Amino acid sequence: MSDTRIEKDSLGEMQVPADALYGAQTARAVENFPVSGRAMPREFLAALGAIKLAAAQANAELGLLPAELAGLIERAAGEVVEGRLDAHFPVDVFQTGSGTSTNMNANEVIANRAIQLAGGTVGSKDPVHPNDHVNRGQSSNDVIPSALQVAGAVALRQAHAELGRLAEALEAKAAEFDAIVKIGRTHLQDAVPIRLGQEFSGYAAGVRAAMGRLERAVESLLELPIGGTAVGTGLNTHPQFAGRVCARLADRFGLGFREAANHFAAQSQLAAALEAAGALKGAAVALAKAASDIRLLGSGPRCGLGELRLPATQPGSSIMPGKVNPVICESVVQVACQVVGCEAAITAAATGGVGSILELNVALPVAAVNLLDAAKLVTNVAAIFRTRCIEGLEADAERCEALVEQSLAMC
Repeated sequence: MSDTRIEKDSLGEMQVPADALYGAQTARAVENFPVSGRAMPREFLAALGAIKLAAAQANAELGLLPAELAGLIERAAGEVVEGRLDAHFPVDVFQTGSGTSTNMNANEVIANRAIQLAGGTVGSKDPVHPNDHVNRGQSSNDVIPSALQVAGAVALRQAHAELGRLAEALEAKAAEFDAIVKIGRTHLQDAVPIRLGQEFSGYAAGVRAAMGRLERAVESLLELPIGGTAVGTGLNTHPQFAGRVCARLADRFGLGFREAANHFAAQSQLAAALEAAGALKGAAVALAKAASDIRLLGSGPRCGLGELRLPATQPGSSIMPGKVNPVICESVVQVACQVVGCEAAITAAATGGVGSILELNVALPVAAVNLLDAAKLVTNVAAIFRTRCIEGLEADAERCEALVEQSLAMC
């Protein structure tokens, strides 16, 4: 038996791996974009599958898709949501800027899986067609930015929850350390006294403020471009299609997704994603501020400030026995550096002449990846910072008292 099959698209024939659920357009994209070796993130594919599932349901309700075909598409799209078909999504991140290759990848995989479920032949487009059925009422130009925003909103909600747990841990330390008076420092020089608890209340408040910015960014992401099709006019889709899709996405994710008030802005700009990236950057910088200070206050153990004792998590040197470094704080700082880079990439993607050109943004995949990367990094490092540093943090009250007593500020 051959290990490939022949499929056709508008440019002609393509050889496709025999066991692949994708078709000619995906195979062509794999051939055209061997750039990074990195496929679109799992979170993005889950959002894309959820949109295709909701679209099938909406089209069936509107009488635009036979119930039997809609049911097959729903089952296949559900497997995309669950991650069971991830091996069939090989298209590189650095592809066509509209994400058309990934949208067609999803259409082909869902169609072929639906054909399998119906007992048909993969690649036959019978009884389910990737364009006419799976993509009905849609365009890559509204589906891909919608998937970006759905995945982004879910990811920011997770980051918000984890930051909340970190804020609580910092607030607990602020209360625990409130009776400890220490010397304050400005310009890294002795200043006037401050309570250690007051210092930690500042870190907690910084995280709480970052959470507020994330909440506002999520609200912006909820307004979806779906329904605008190619250029925002809604050509070839039912007037009720977008509203019905958004309602189903809202039910699935527990978020108030709604149709964009202006599809032309929603499809041509990355304003919501840029706001979200800025909020994530703010959160990462707030964490880095706390981590950098804690690292400095814990310096020593004999020749540094030594006001804090950080949990010992791993040996710190291959040459100096007994040395323990503030590695968790260093991880937080490095995450902040990376998130700043993610936000810069999204800013470039949102700029006219780079990504946002006339009726379409053509840097959608890279914007999606950087937004989801930033959210994952903030979420994960906030949890690590809390559990491996903050919760086990101790104050050296005697050291704090000794330093403040030595200071001229006591005069």
